[in-house]
Amino acid sequence: MVDRRRVAVLGSTGSIGTQALDVATRNPEMFHIVALTASGARPEQVARQALDCGAEVVGVQATDAVDDVRSAWRALAADVDGPLPVEPLVLGGPDAGQQVARWECDVVLNGVAGAAGLLPTLAALEAGRTLALANKESLIIGGPLVKAVARPGQIIPVDSEHSALAQALLAGDRSEVRRLVLTASGGPFRGWSRADLAGVTVEQALAHPTWSMGPLVTINSATLMNKGLEVIEAHLLFDVPFDRISVVVHPQSIVHSMVEFVDGSTIAQASPPDMRIPIGWGMGWPHRVPDAAPGCDWSTAAIWEFFPLDEEAFPAVGLARRAGAAGGTAPAVFNGADEACVAAFLEGRLPFTGIVDTVARVLDEHLDADVGGAGSRWVDGNKAGLSDVTDADAWARRRANELVGEVTGA
Repeated sequence: MVDRRRVAVLGSTGSIGTQALDVATRNPEMFHIVALTASGARPEQVARQALDCGAEVVGVQATDAVDDVRSAWRALAADVDGPLPVEPLVLGGPDAGQQVARWECDVVLNGVAGAAGLLPTLAALEAGRTLALANKESLIIGGPLVKAVARPGQIIPVDSEHSALAQALLAGDRSEVRRLVLTASGGPFRGWSRADLAGVTVEQALAHPTWSMGPLVTINSATLMNKGLEVIEAHLLFDVPFDRISVVVHPQSIVHSMVEFVDGSTIAQASPPDMRIPIGWGMGWPHRVPDAAPGCDWSTAAIWEFFPLDEEAFPAVGLARRAGAAGGTAPAVFNGADEACVAAFLEGRLPFTGIVDTVARVLDEHLDADVGGAGSRWVDGNKAGLSDVTDADAWARRRANELVGEVTGA
């Protein structure tokens, strides 16, 4: 019998967070959600989540949303039959995520989007919690900072690809691994040329063929920037050199990643494209969650296809390898510039192909030894502290927006 785990869900109103709550609600004997965080933009939703889960604490990034969450929770609780539920503590402000990450619990699921997940990741690790990590950006930009704090086995990957790799790696000794193979759906523009991509609209880019995700991850999947970030994440999680991490396109999104061993064997993890499976594995590790989601229907004929990555049309993966190989503050610049460019694209200020092109320019400037005194200089991973990483991230966003203004004339 598995002891019931106390779980904190960071980013509870997002795609990962809502699915984590679904897994936990359907398995109350395994999980008790004791803490939640959200931006505060939807106070009624987070209040409903807190009431349904019996959460002890709720954190919202927007300080002015604290009273709204409290009011919404009280209104909902008034309609509950029986004894009045215990009202949760509601924290507000930019450090609320860190406070909740340190709450007394067994597992912290970090489902926050983007670089904002870094400080909660560090807080959870420093507090000794098991970290079910869906926020890849915190590991990518934090790099050595995160790895220096984490104990062996303390980080359980929740990205479907890295969950698949972690499971497949159990089939052999690390010394027997030849290479890791990350699969990519190819997004909505698989088979398109660079010229075809020039006129892509926001609506087209948000129409992912197999996964339902938030806007940042969906656009990153369309550019394959997300796959580049995942290459860096795989390198950091599993200590495998970049030249032994491959990417292949698999449109069906059934095989989530593979490990090739030195004897020629390849171990793949397969399941339908449903994030509840890796979420359940992350929260329940080393135990699996029964019926986290439906499995494959092996009674029905199916075709699984694999194609090489077109790096001319989709140069993001190669760019990520460059940032990851440089290490230090380079991945923070790579990710920060990308988040700024995705926002500009969603707002209609940047063409689709301009996302990766602008990120490349910002990364070039960061790694260039002579940037005229106006840029941000790369700091080696052995020397980069938290302030170096956050400063590099902030500079990358500013510089990306300056370059976007040059493109648009704004």
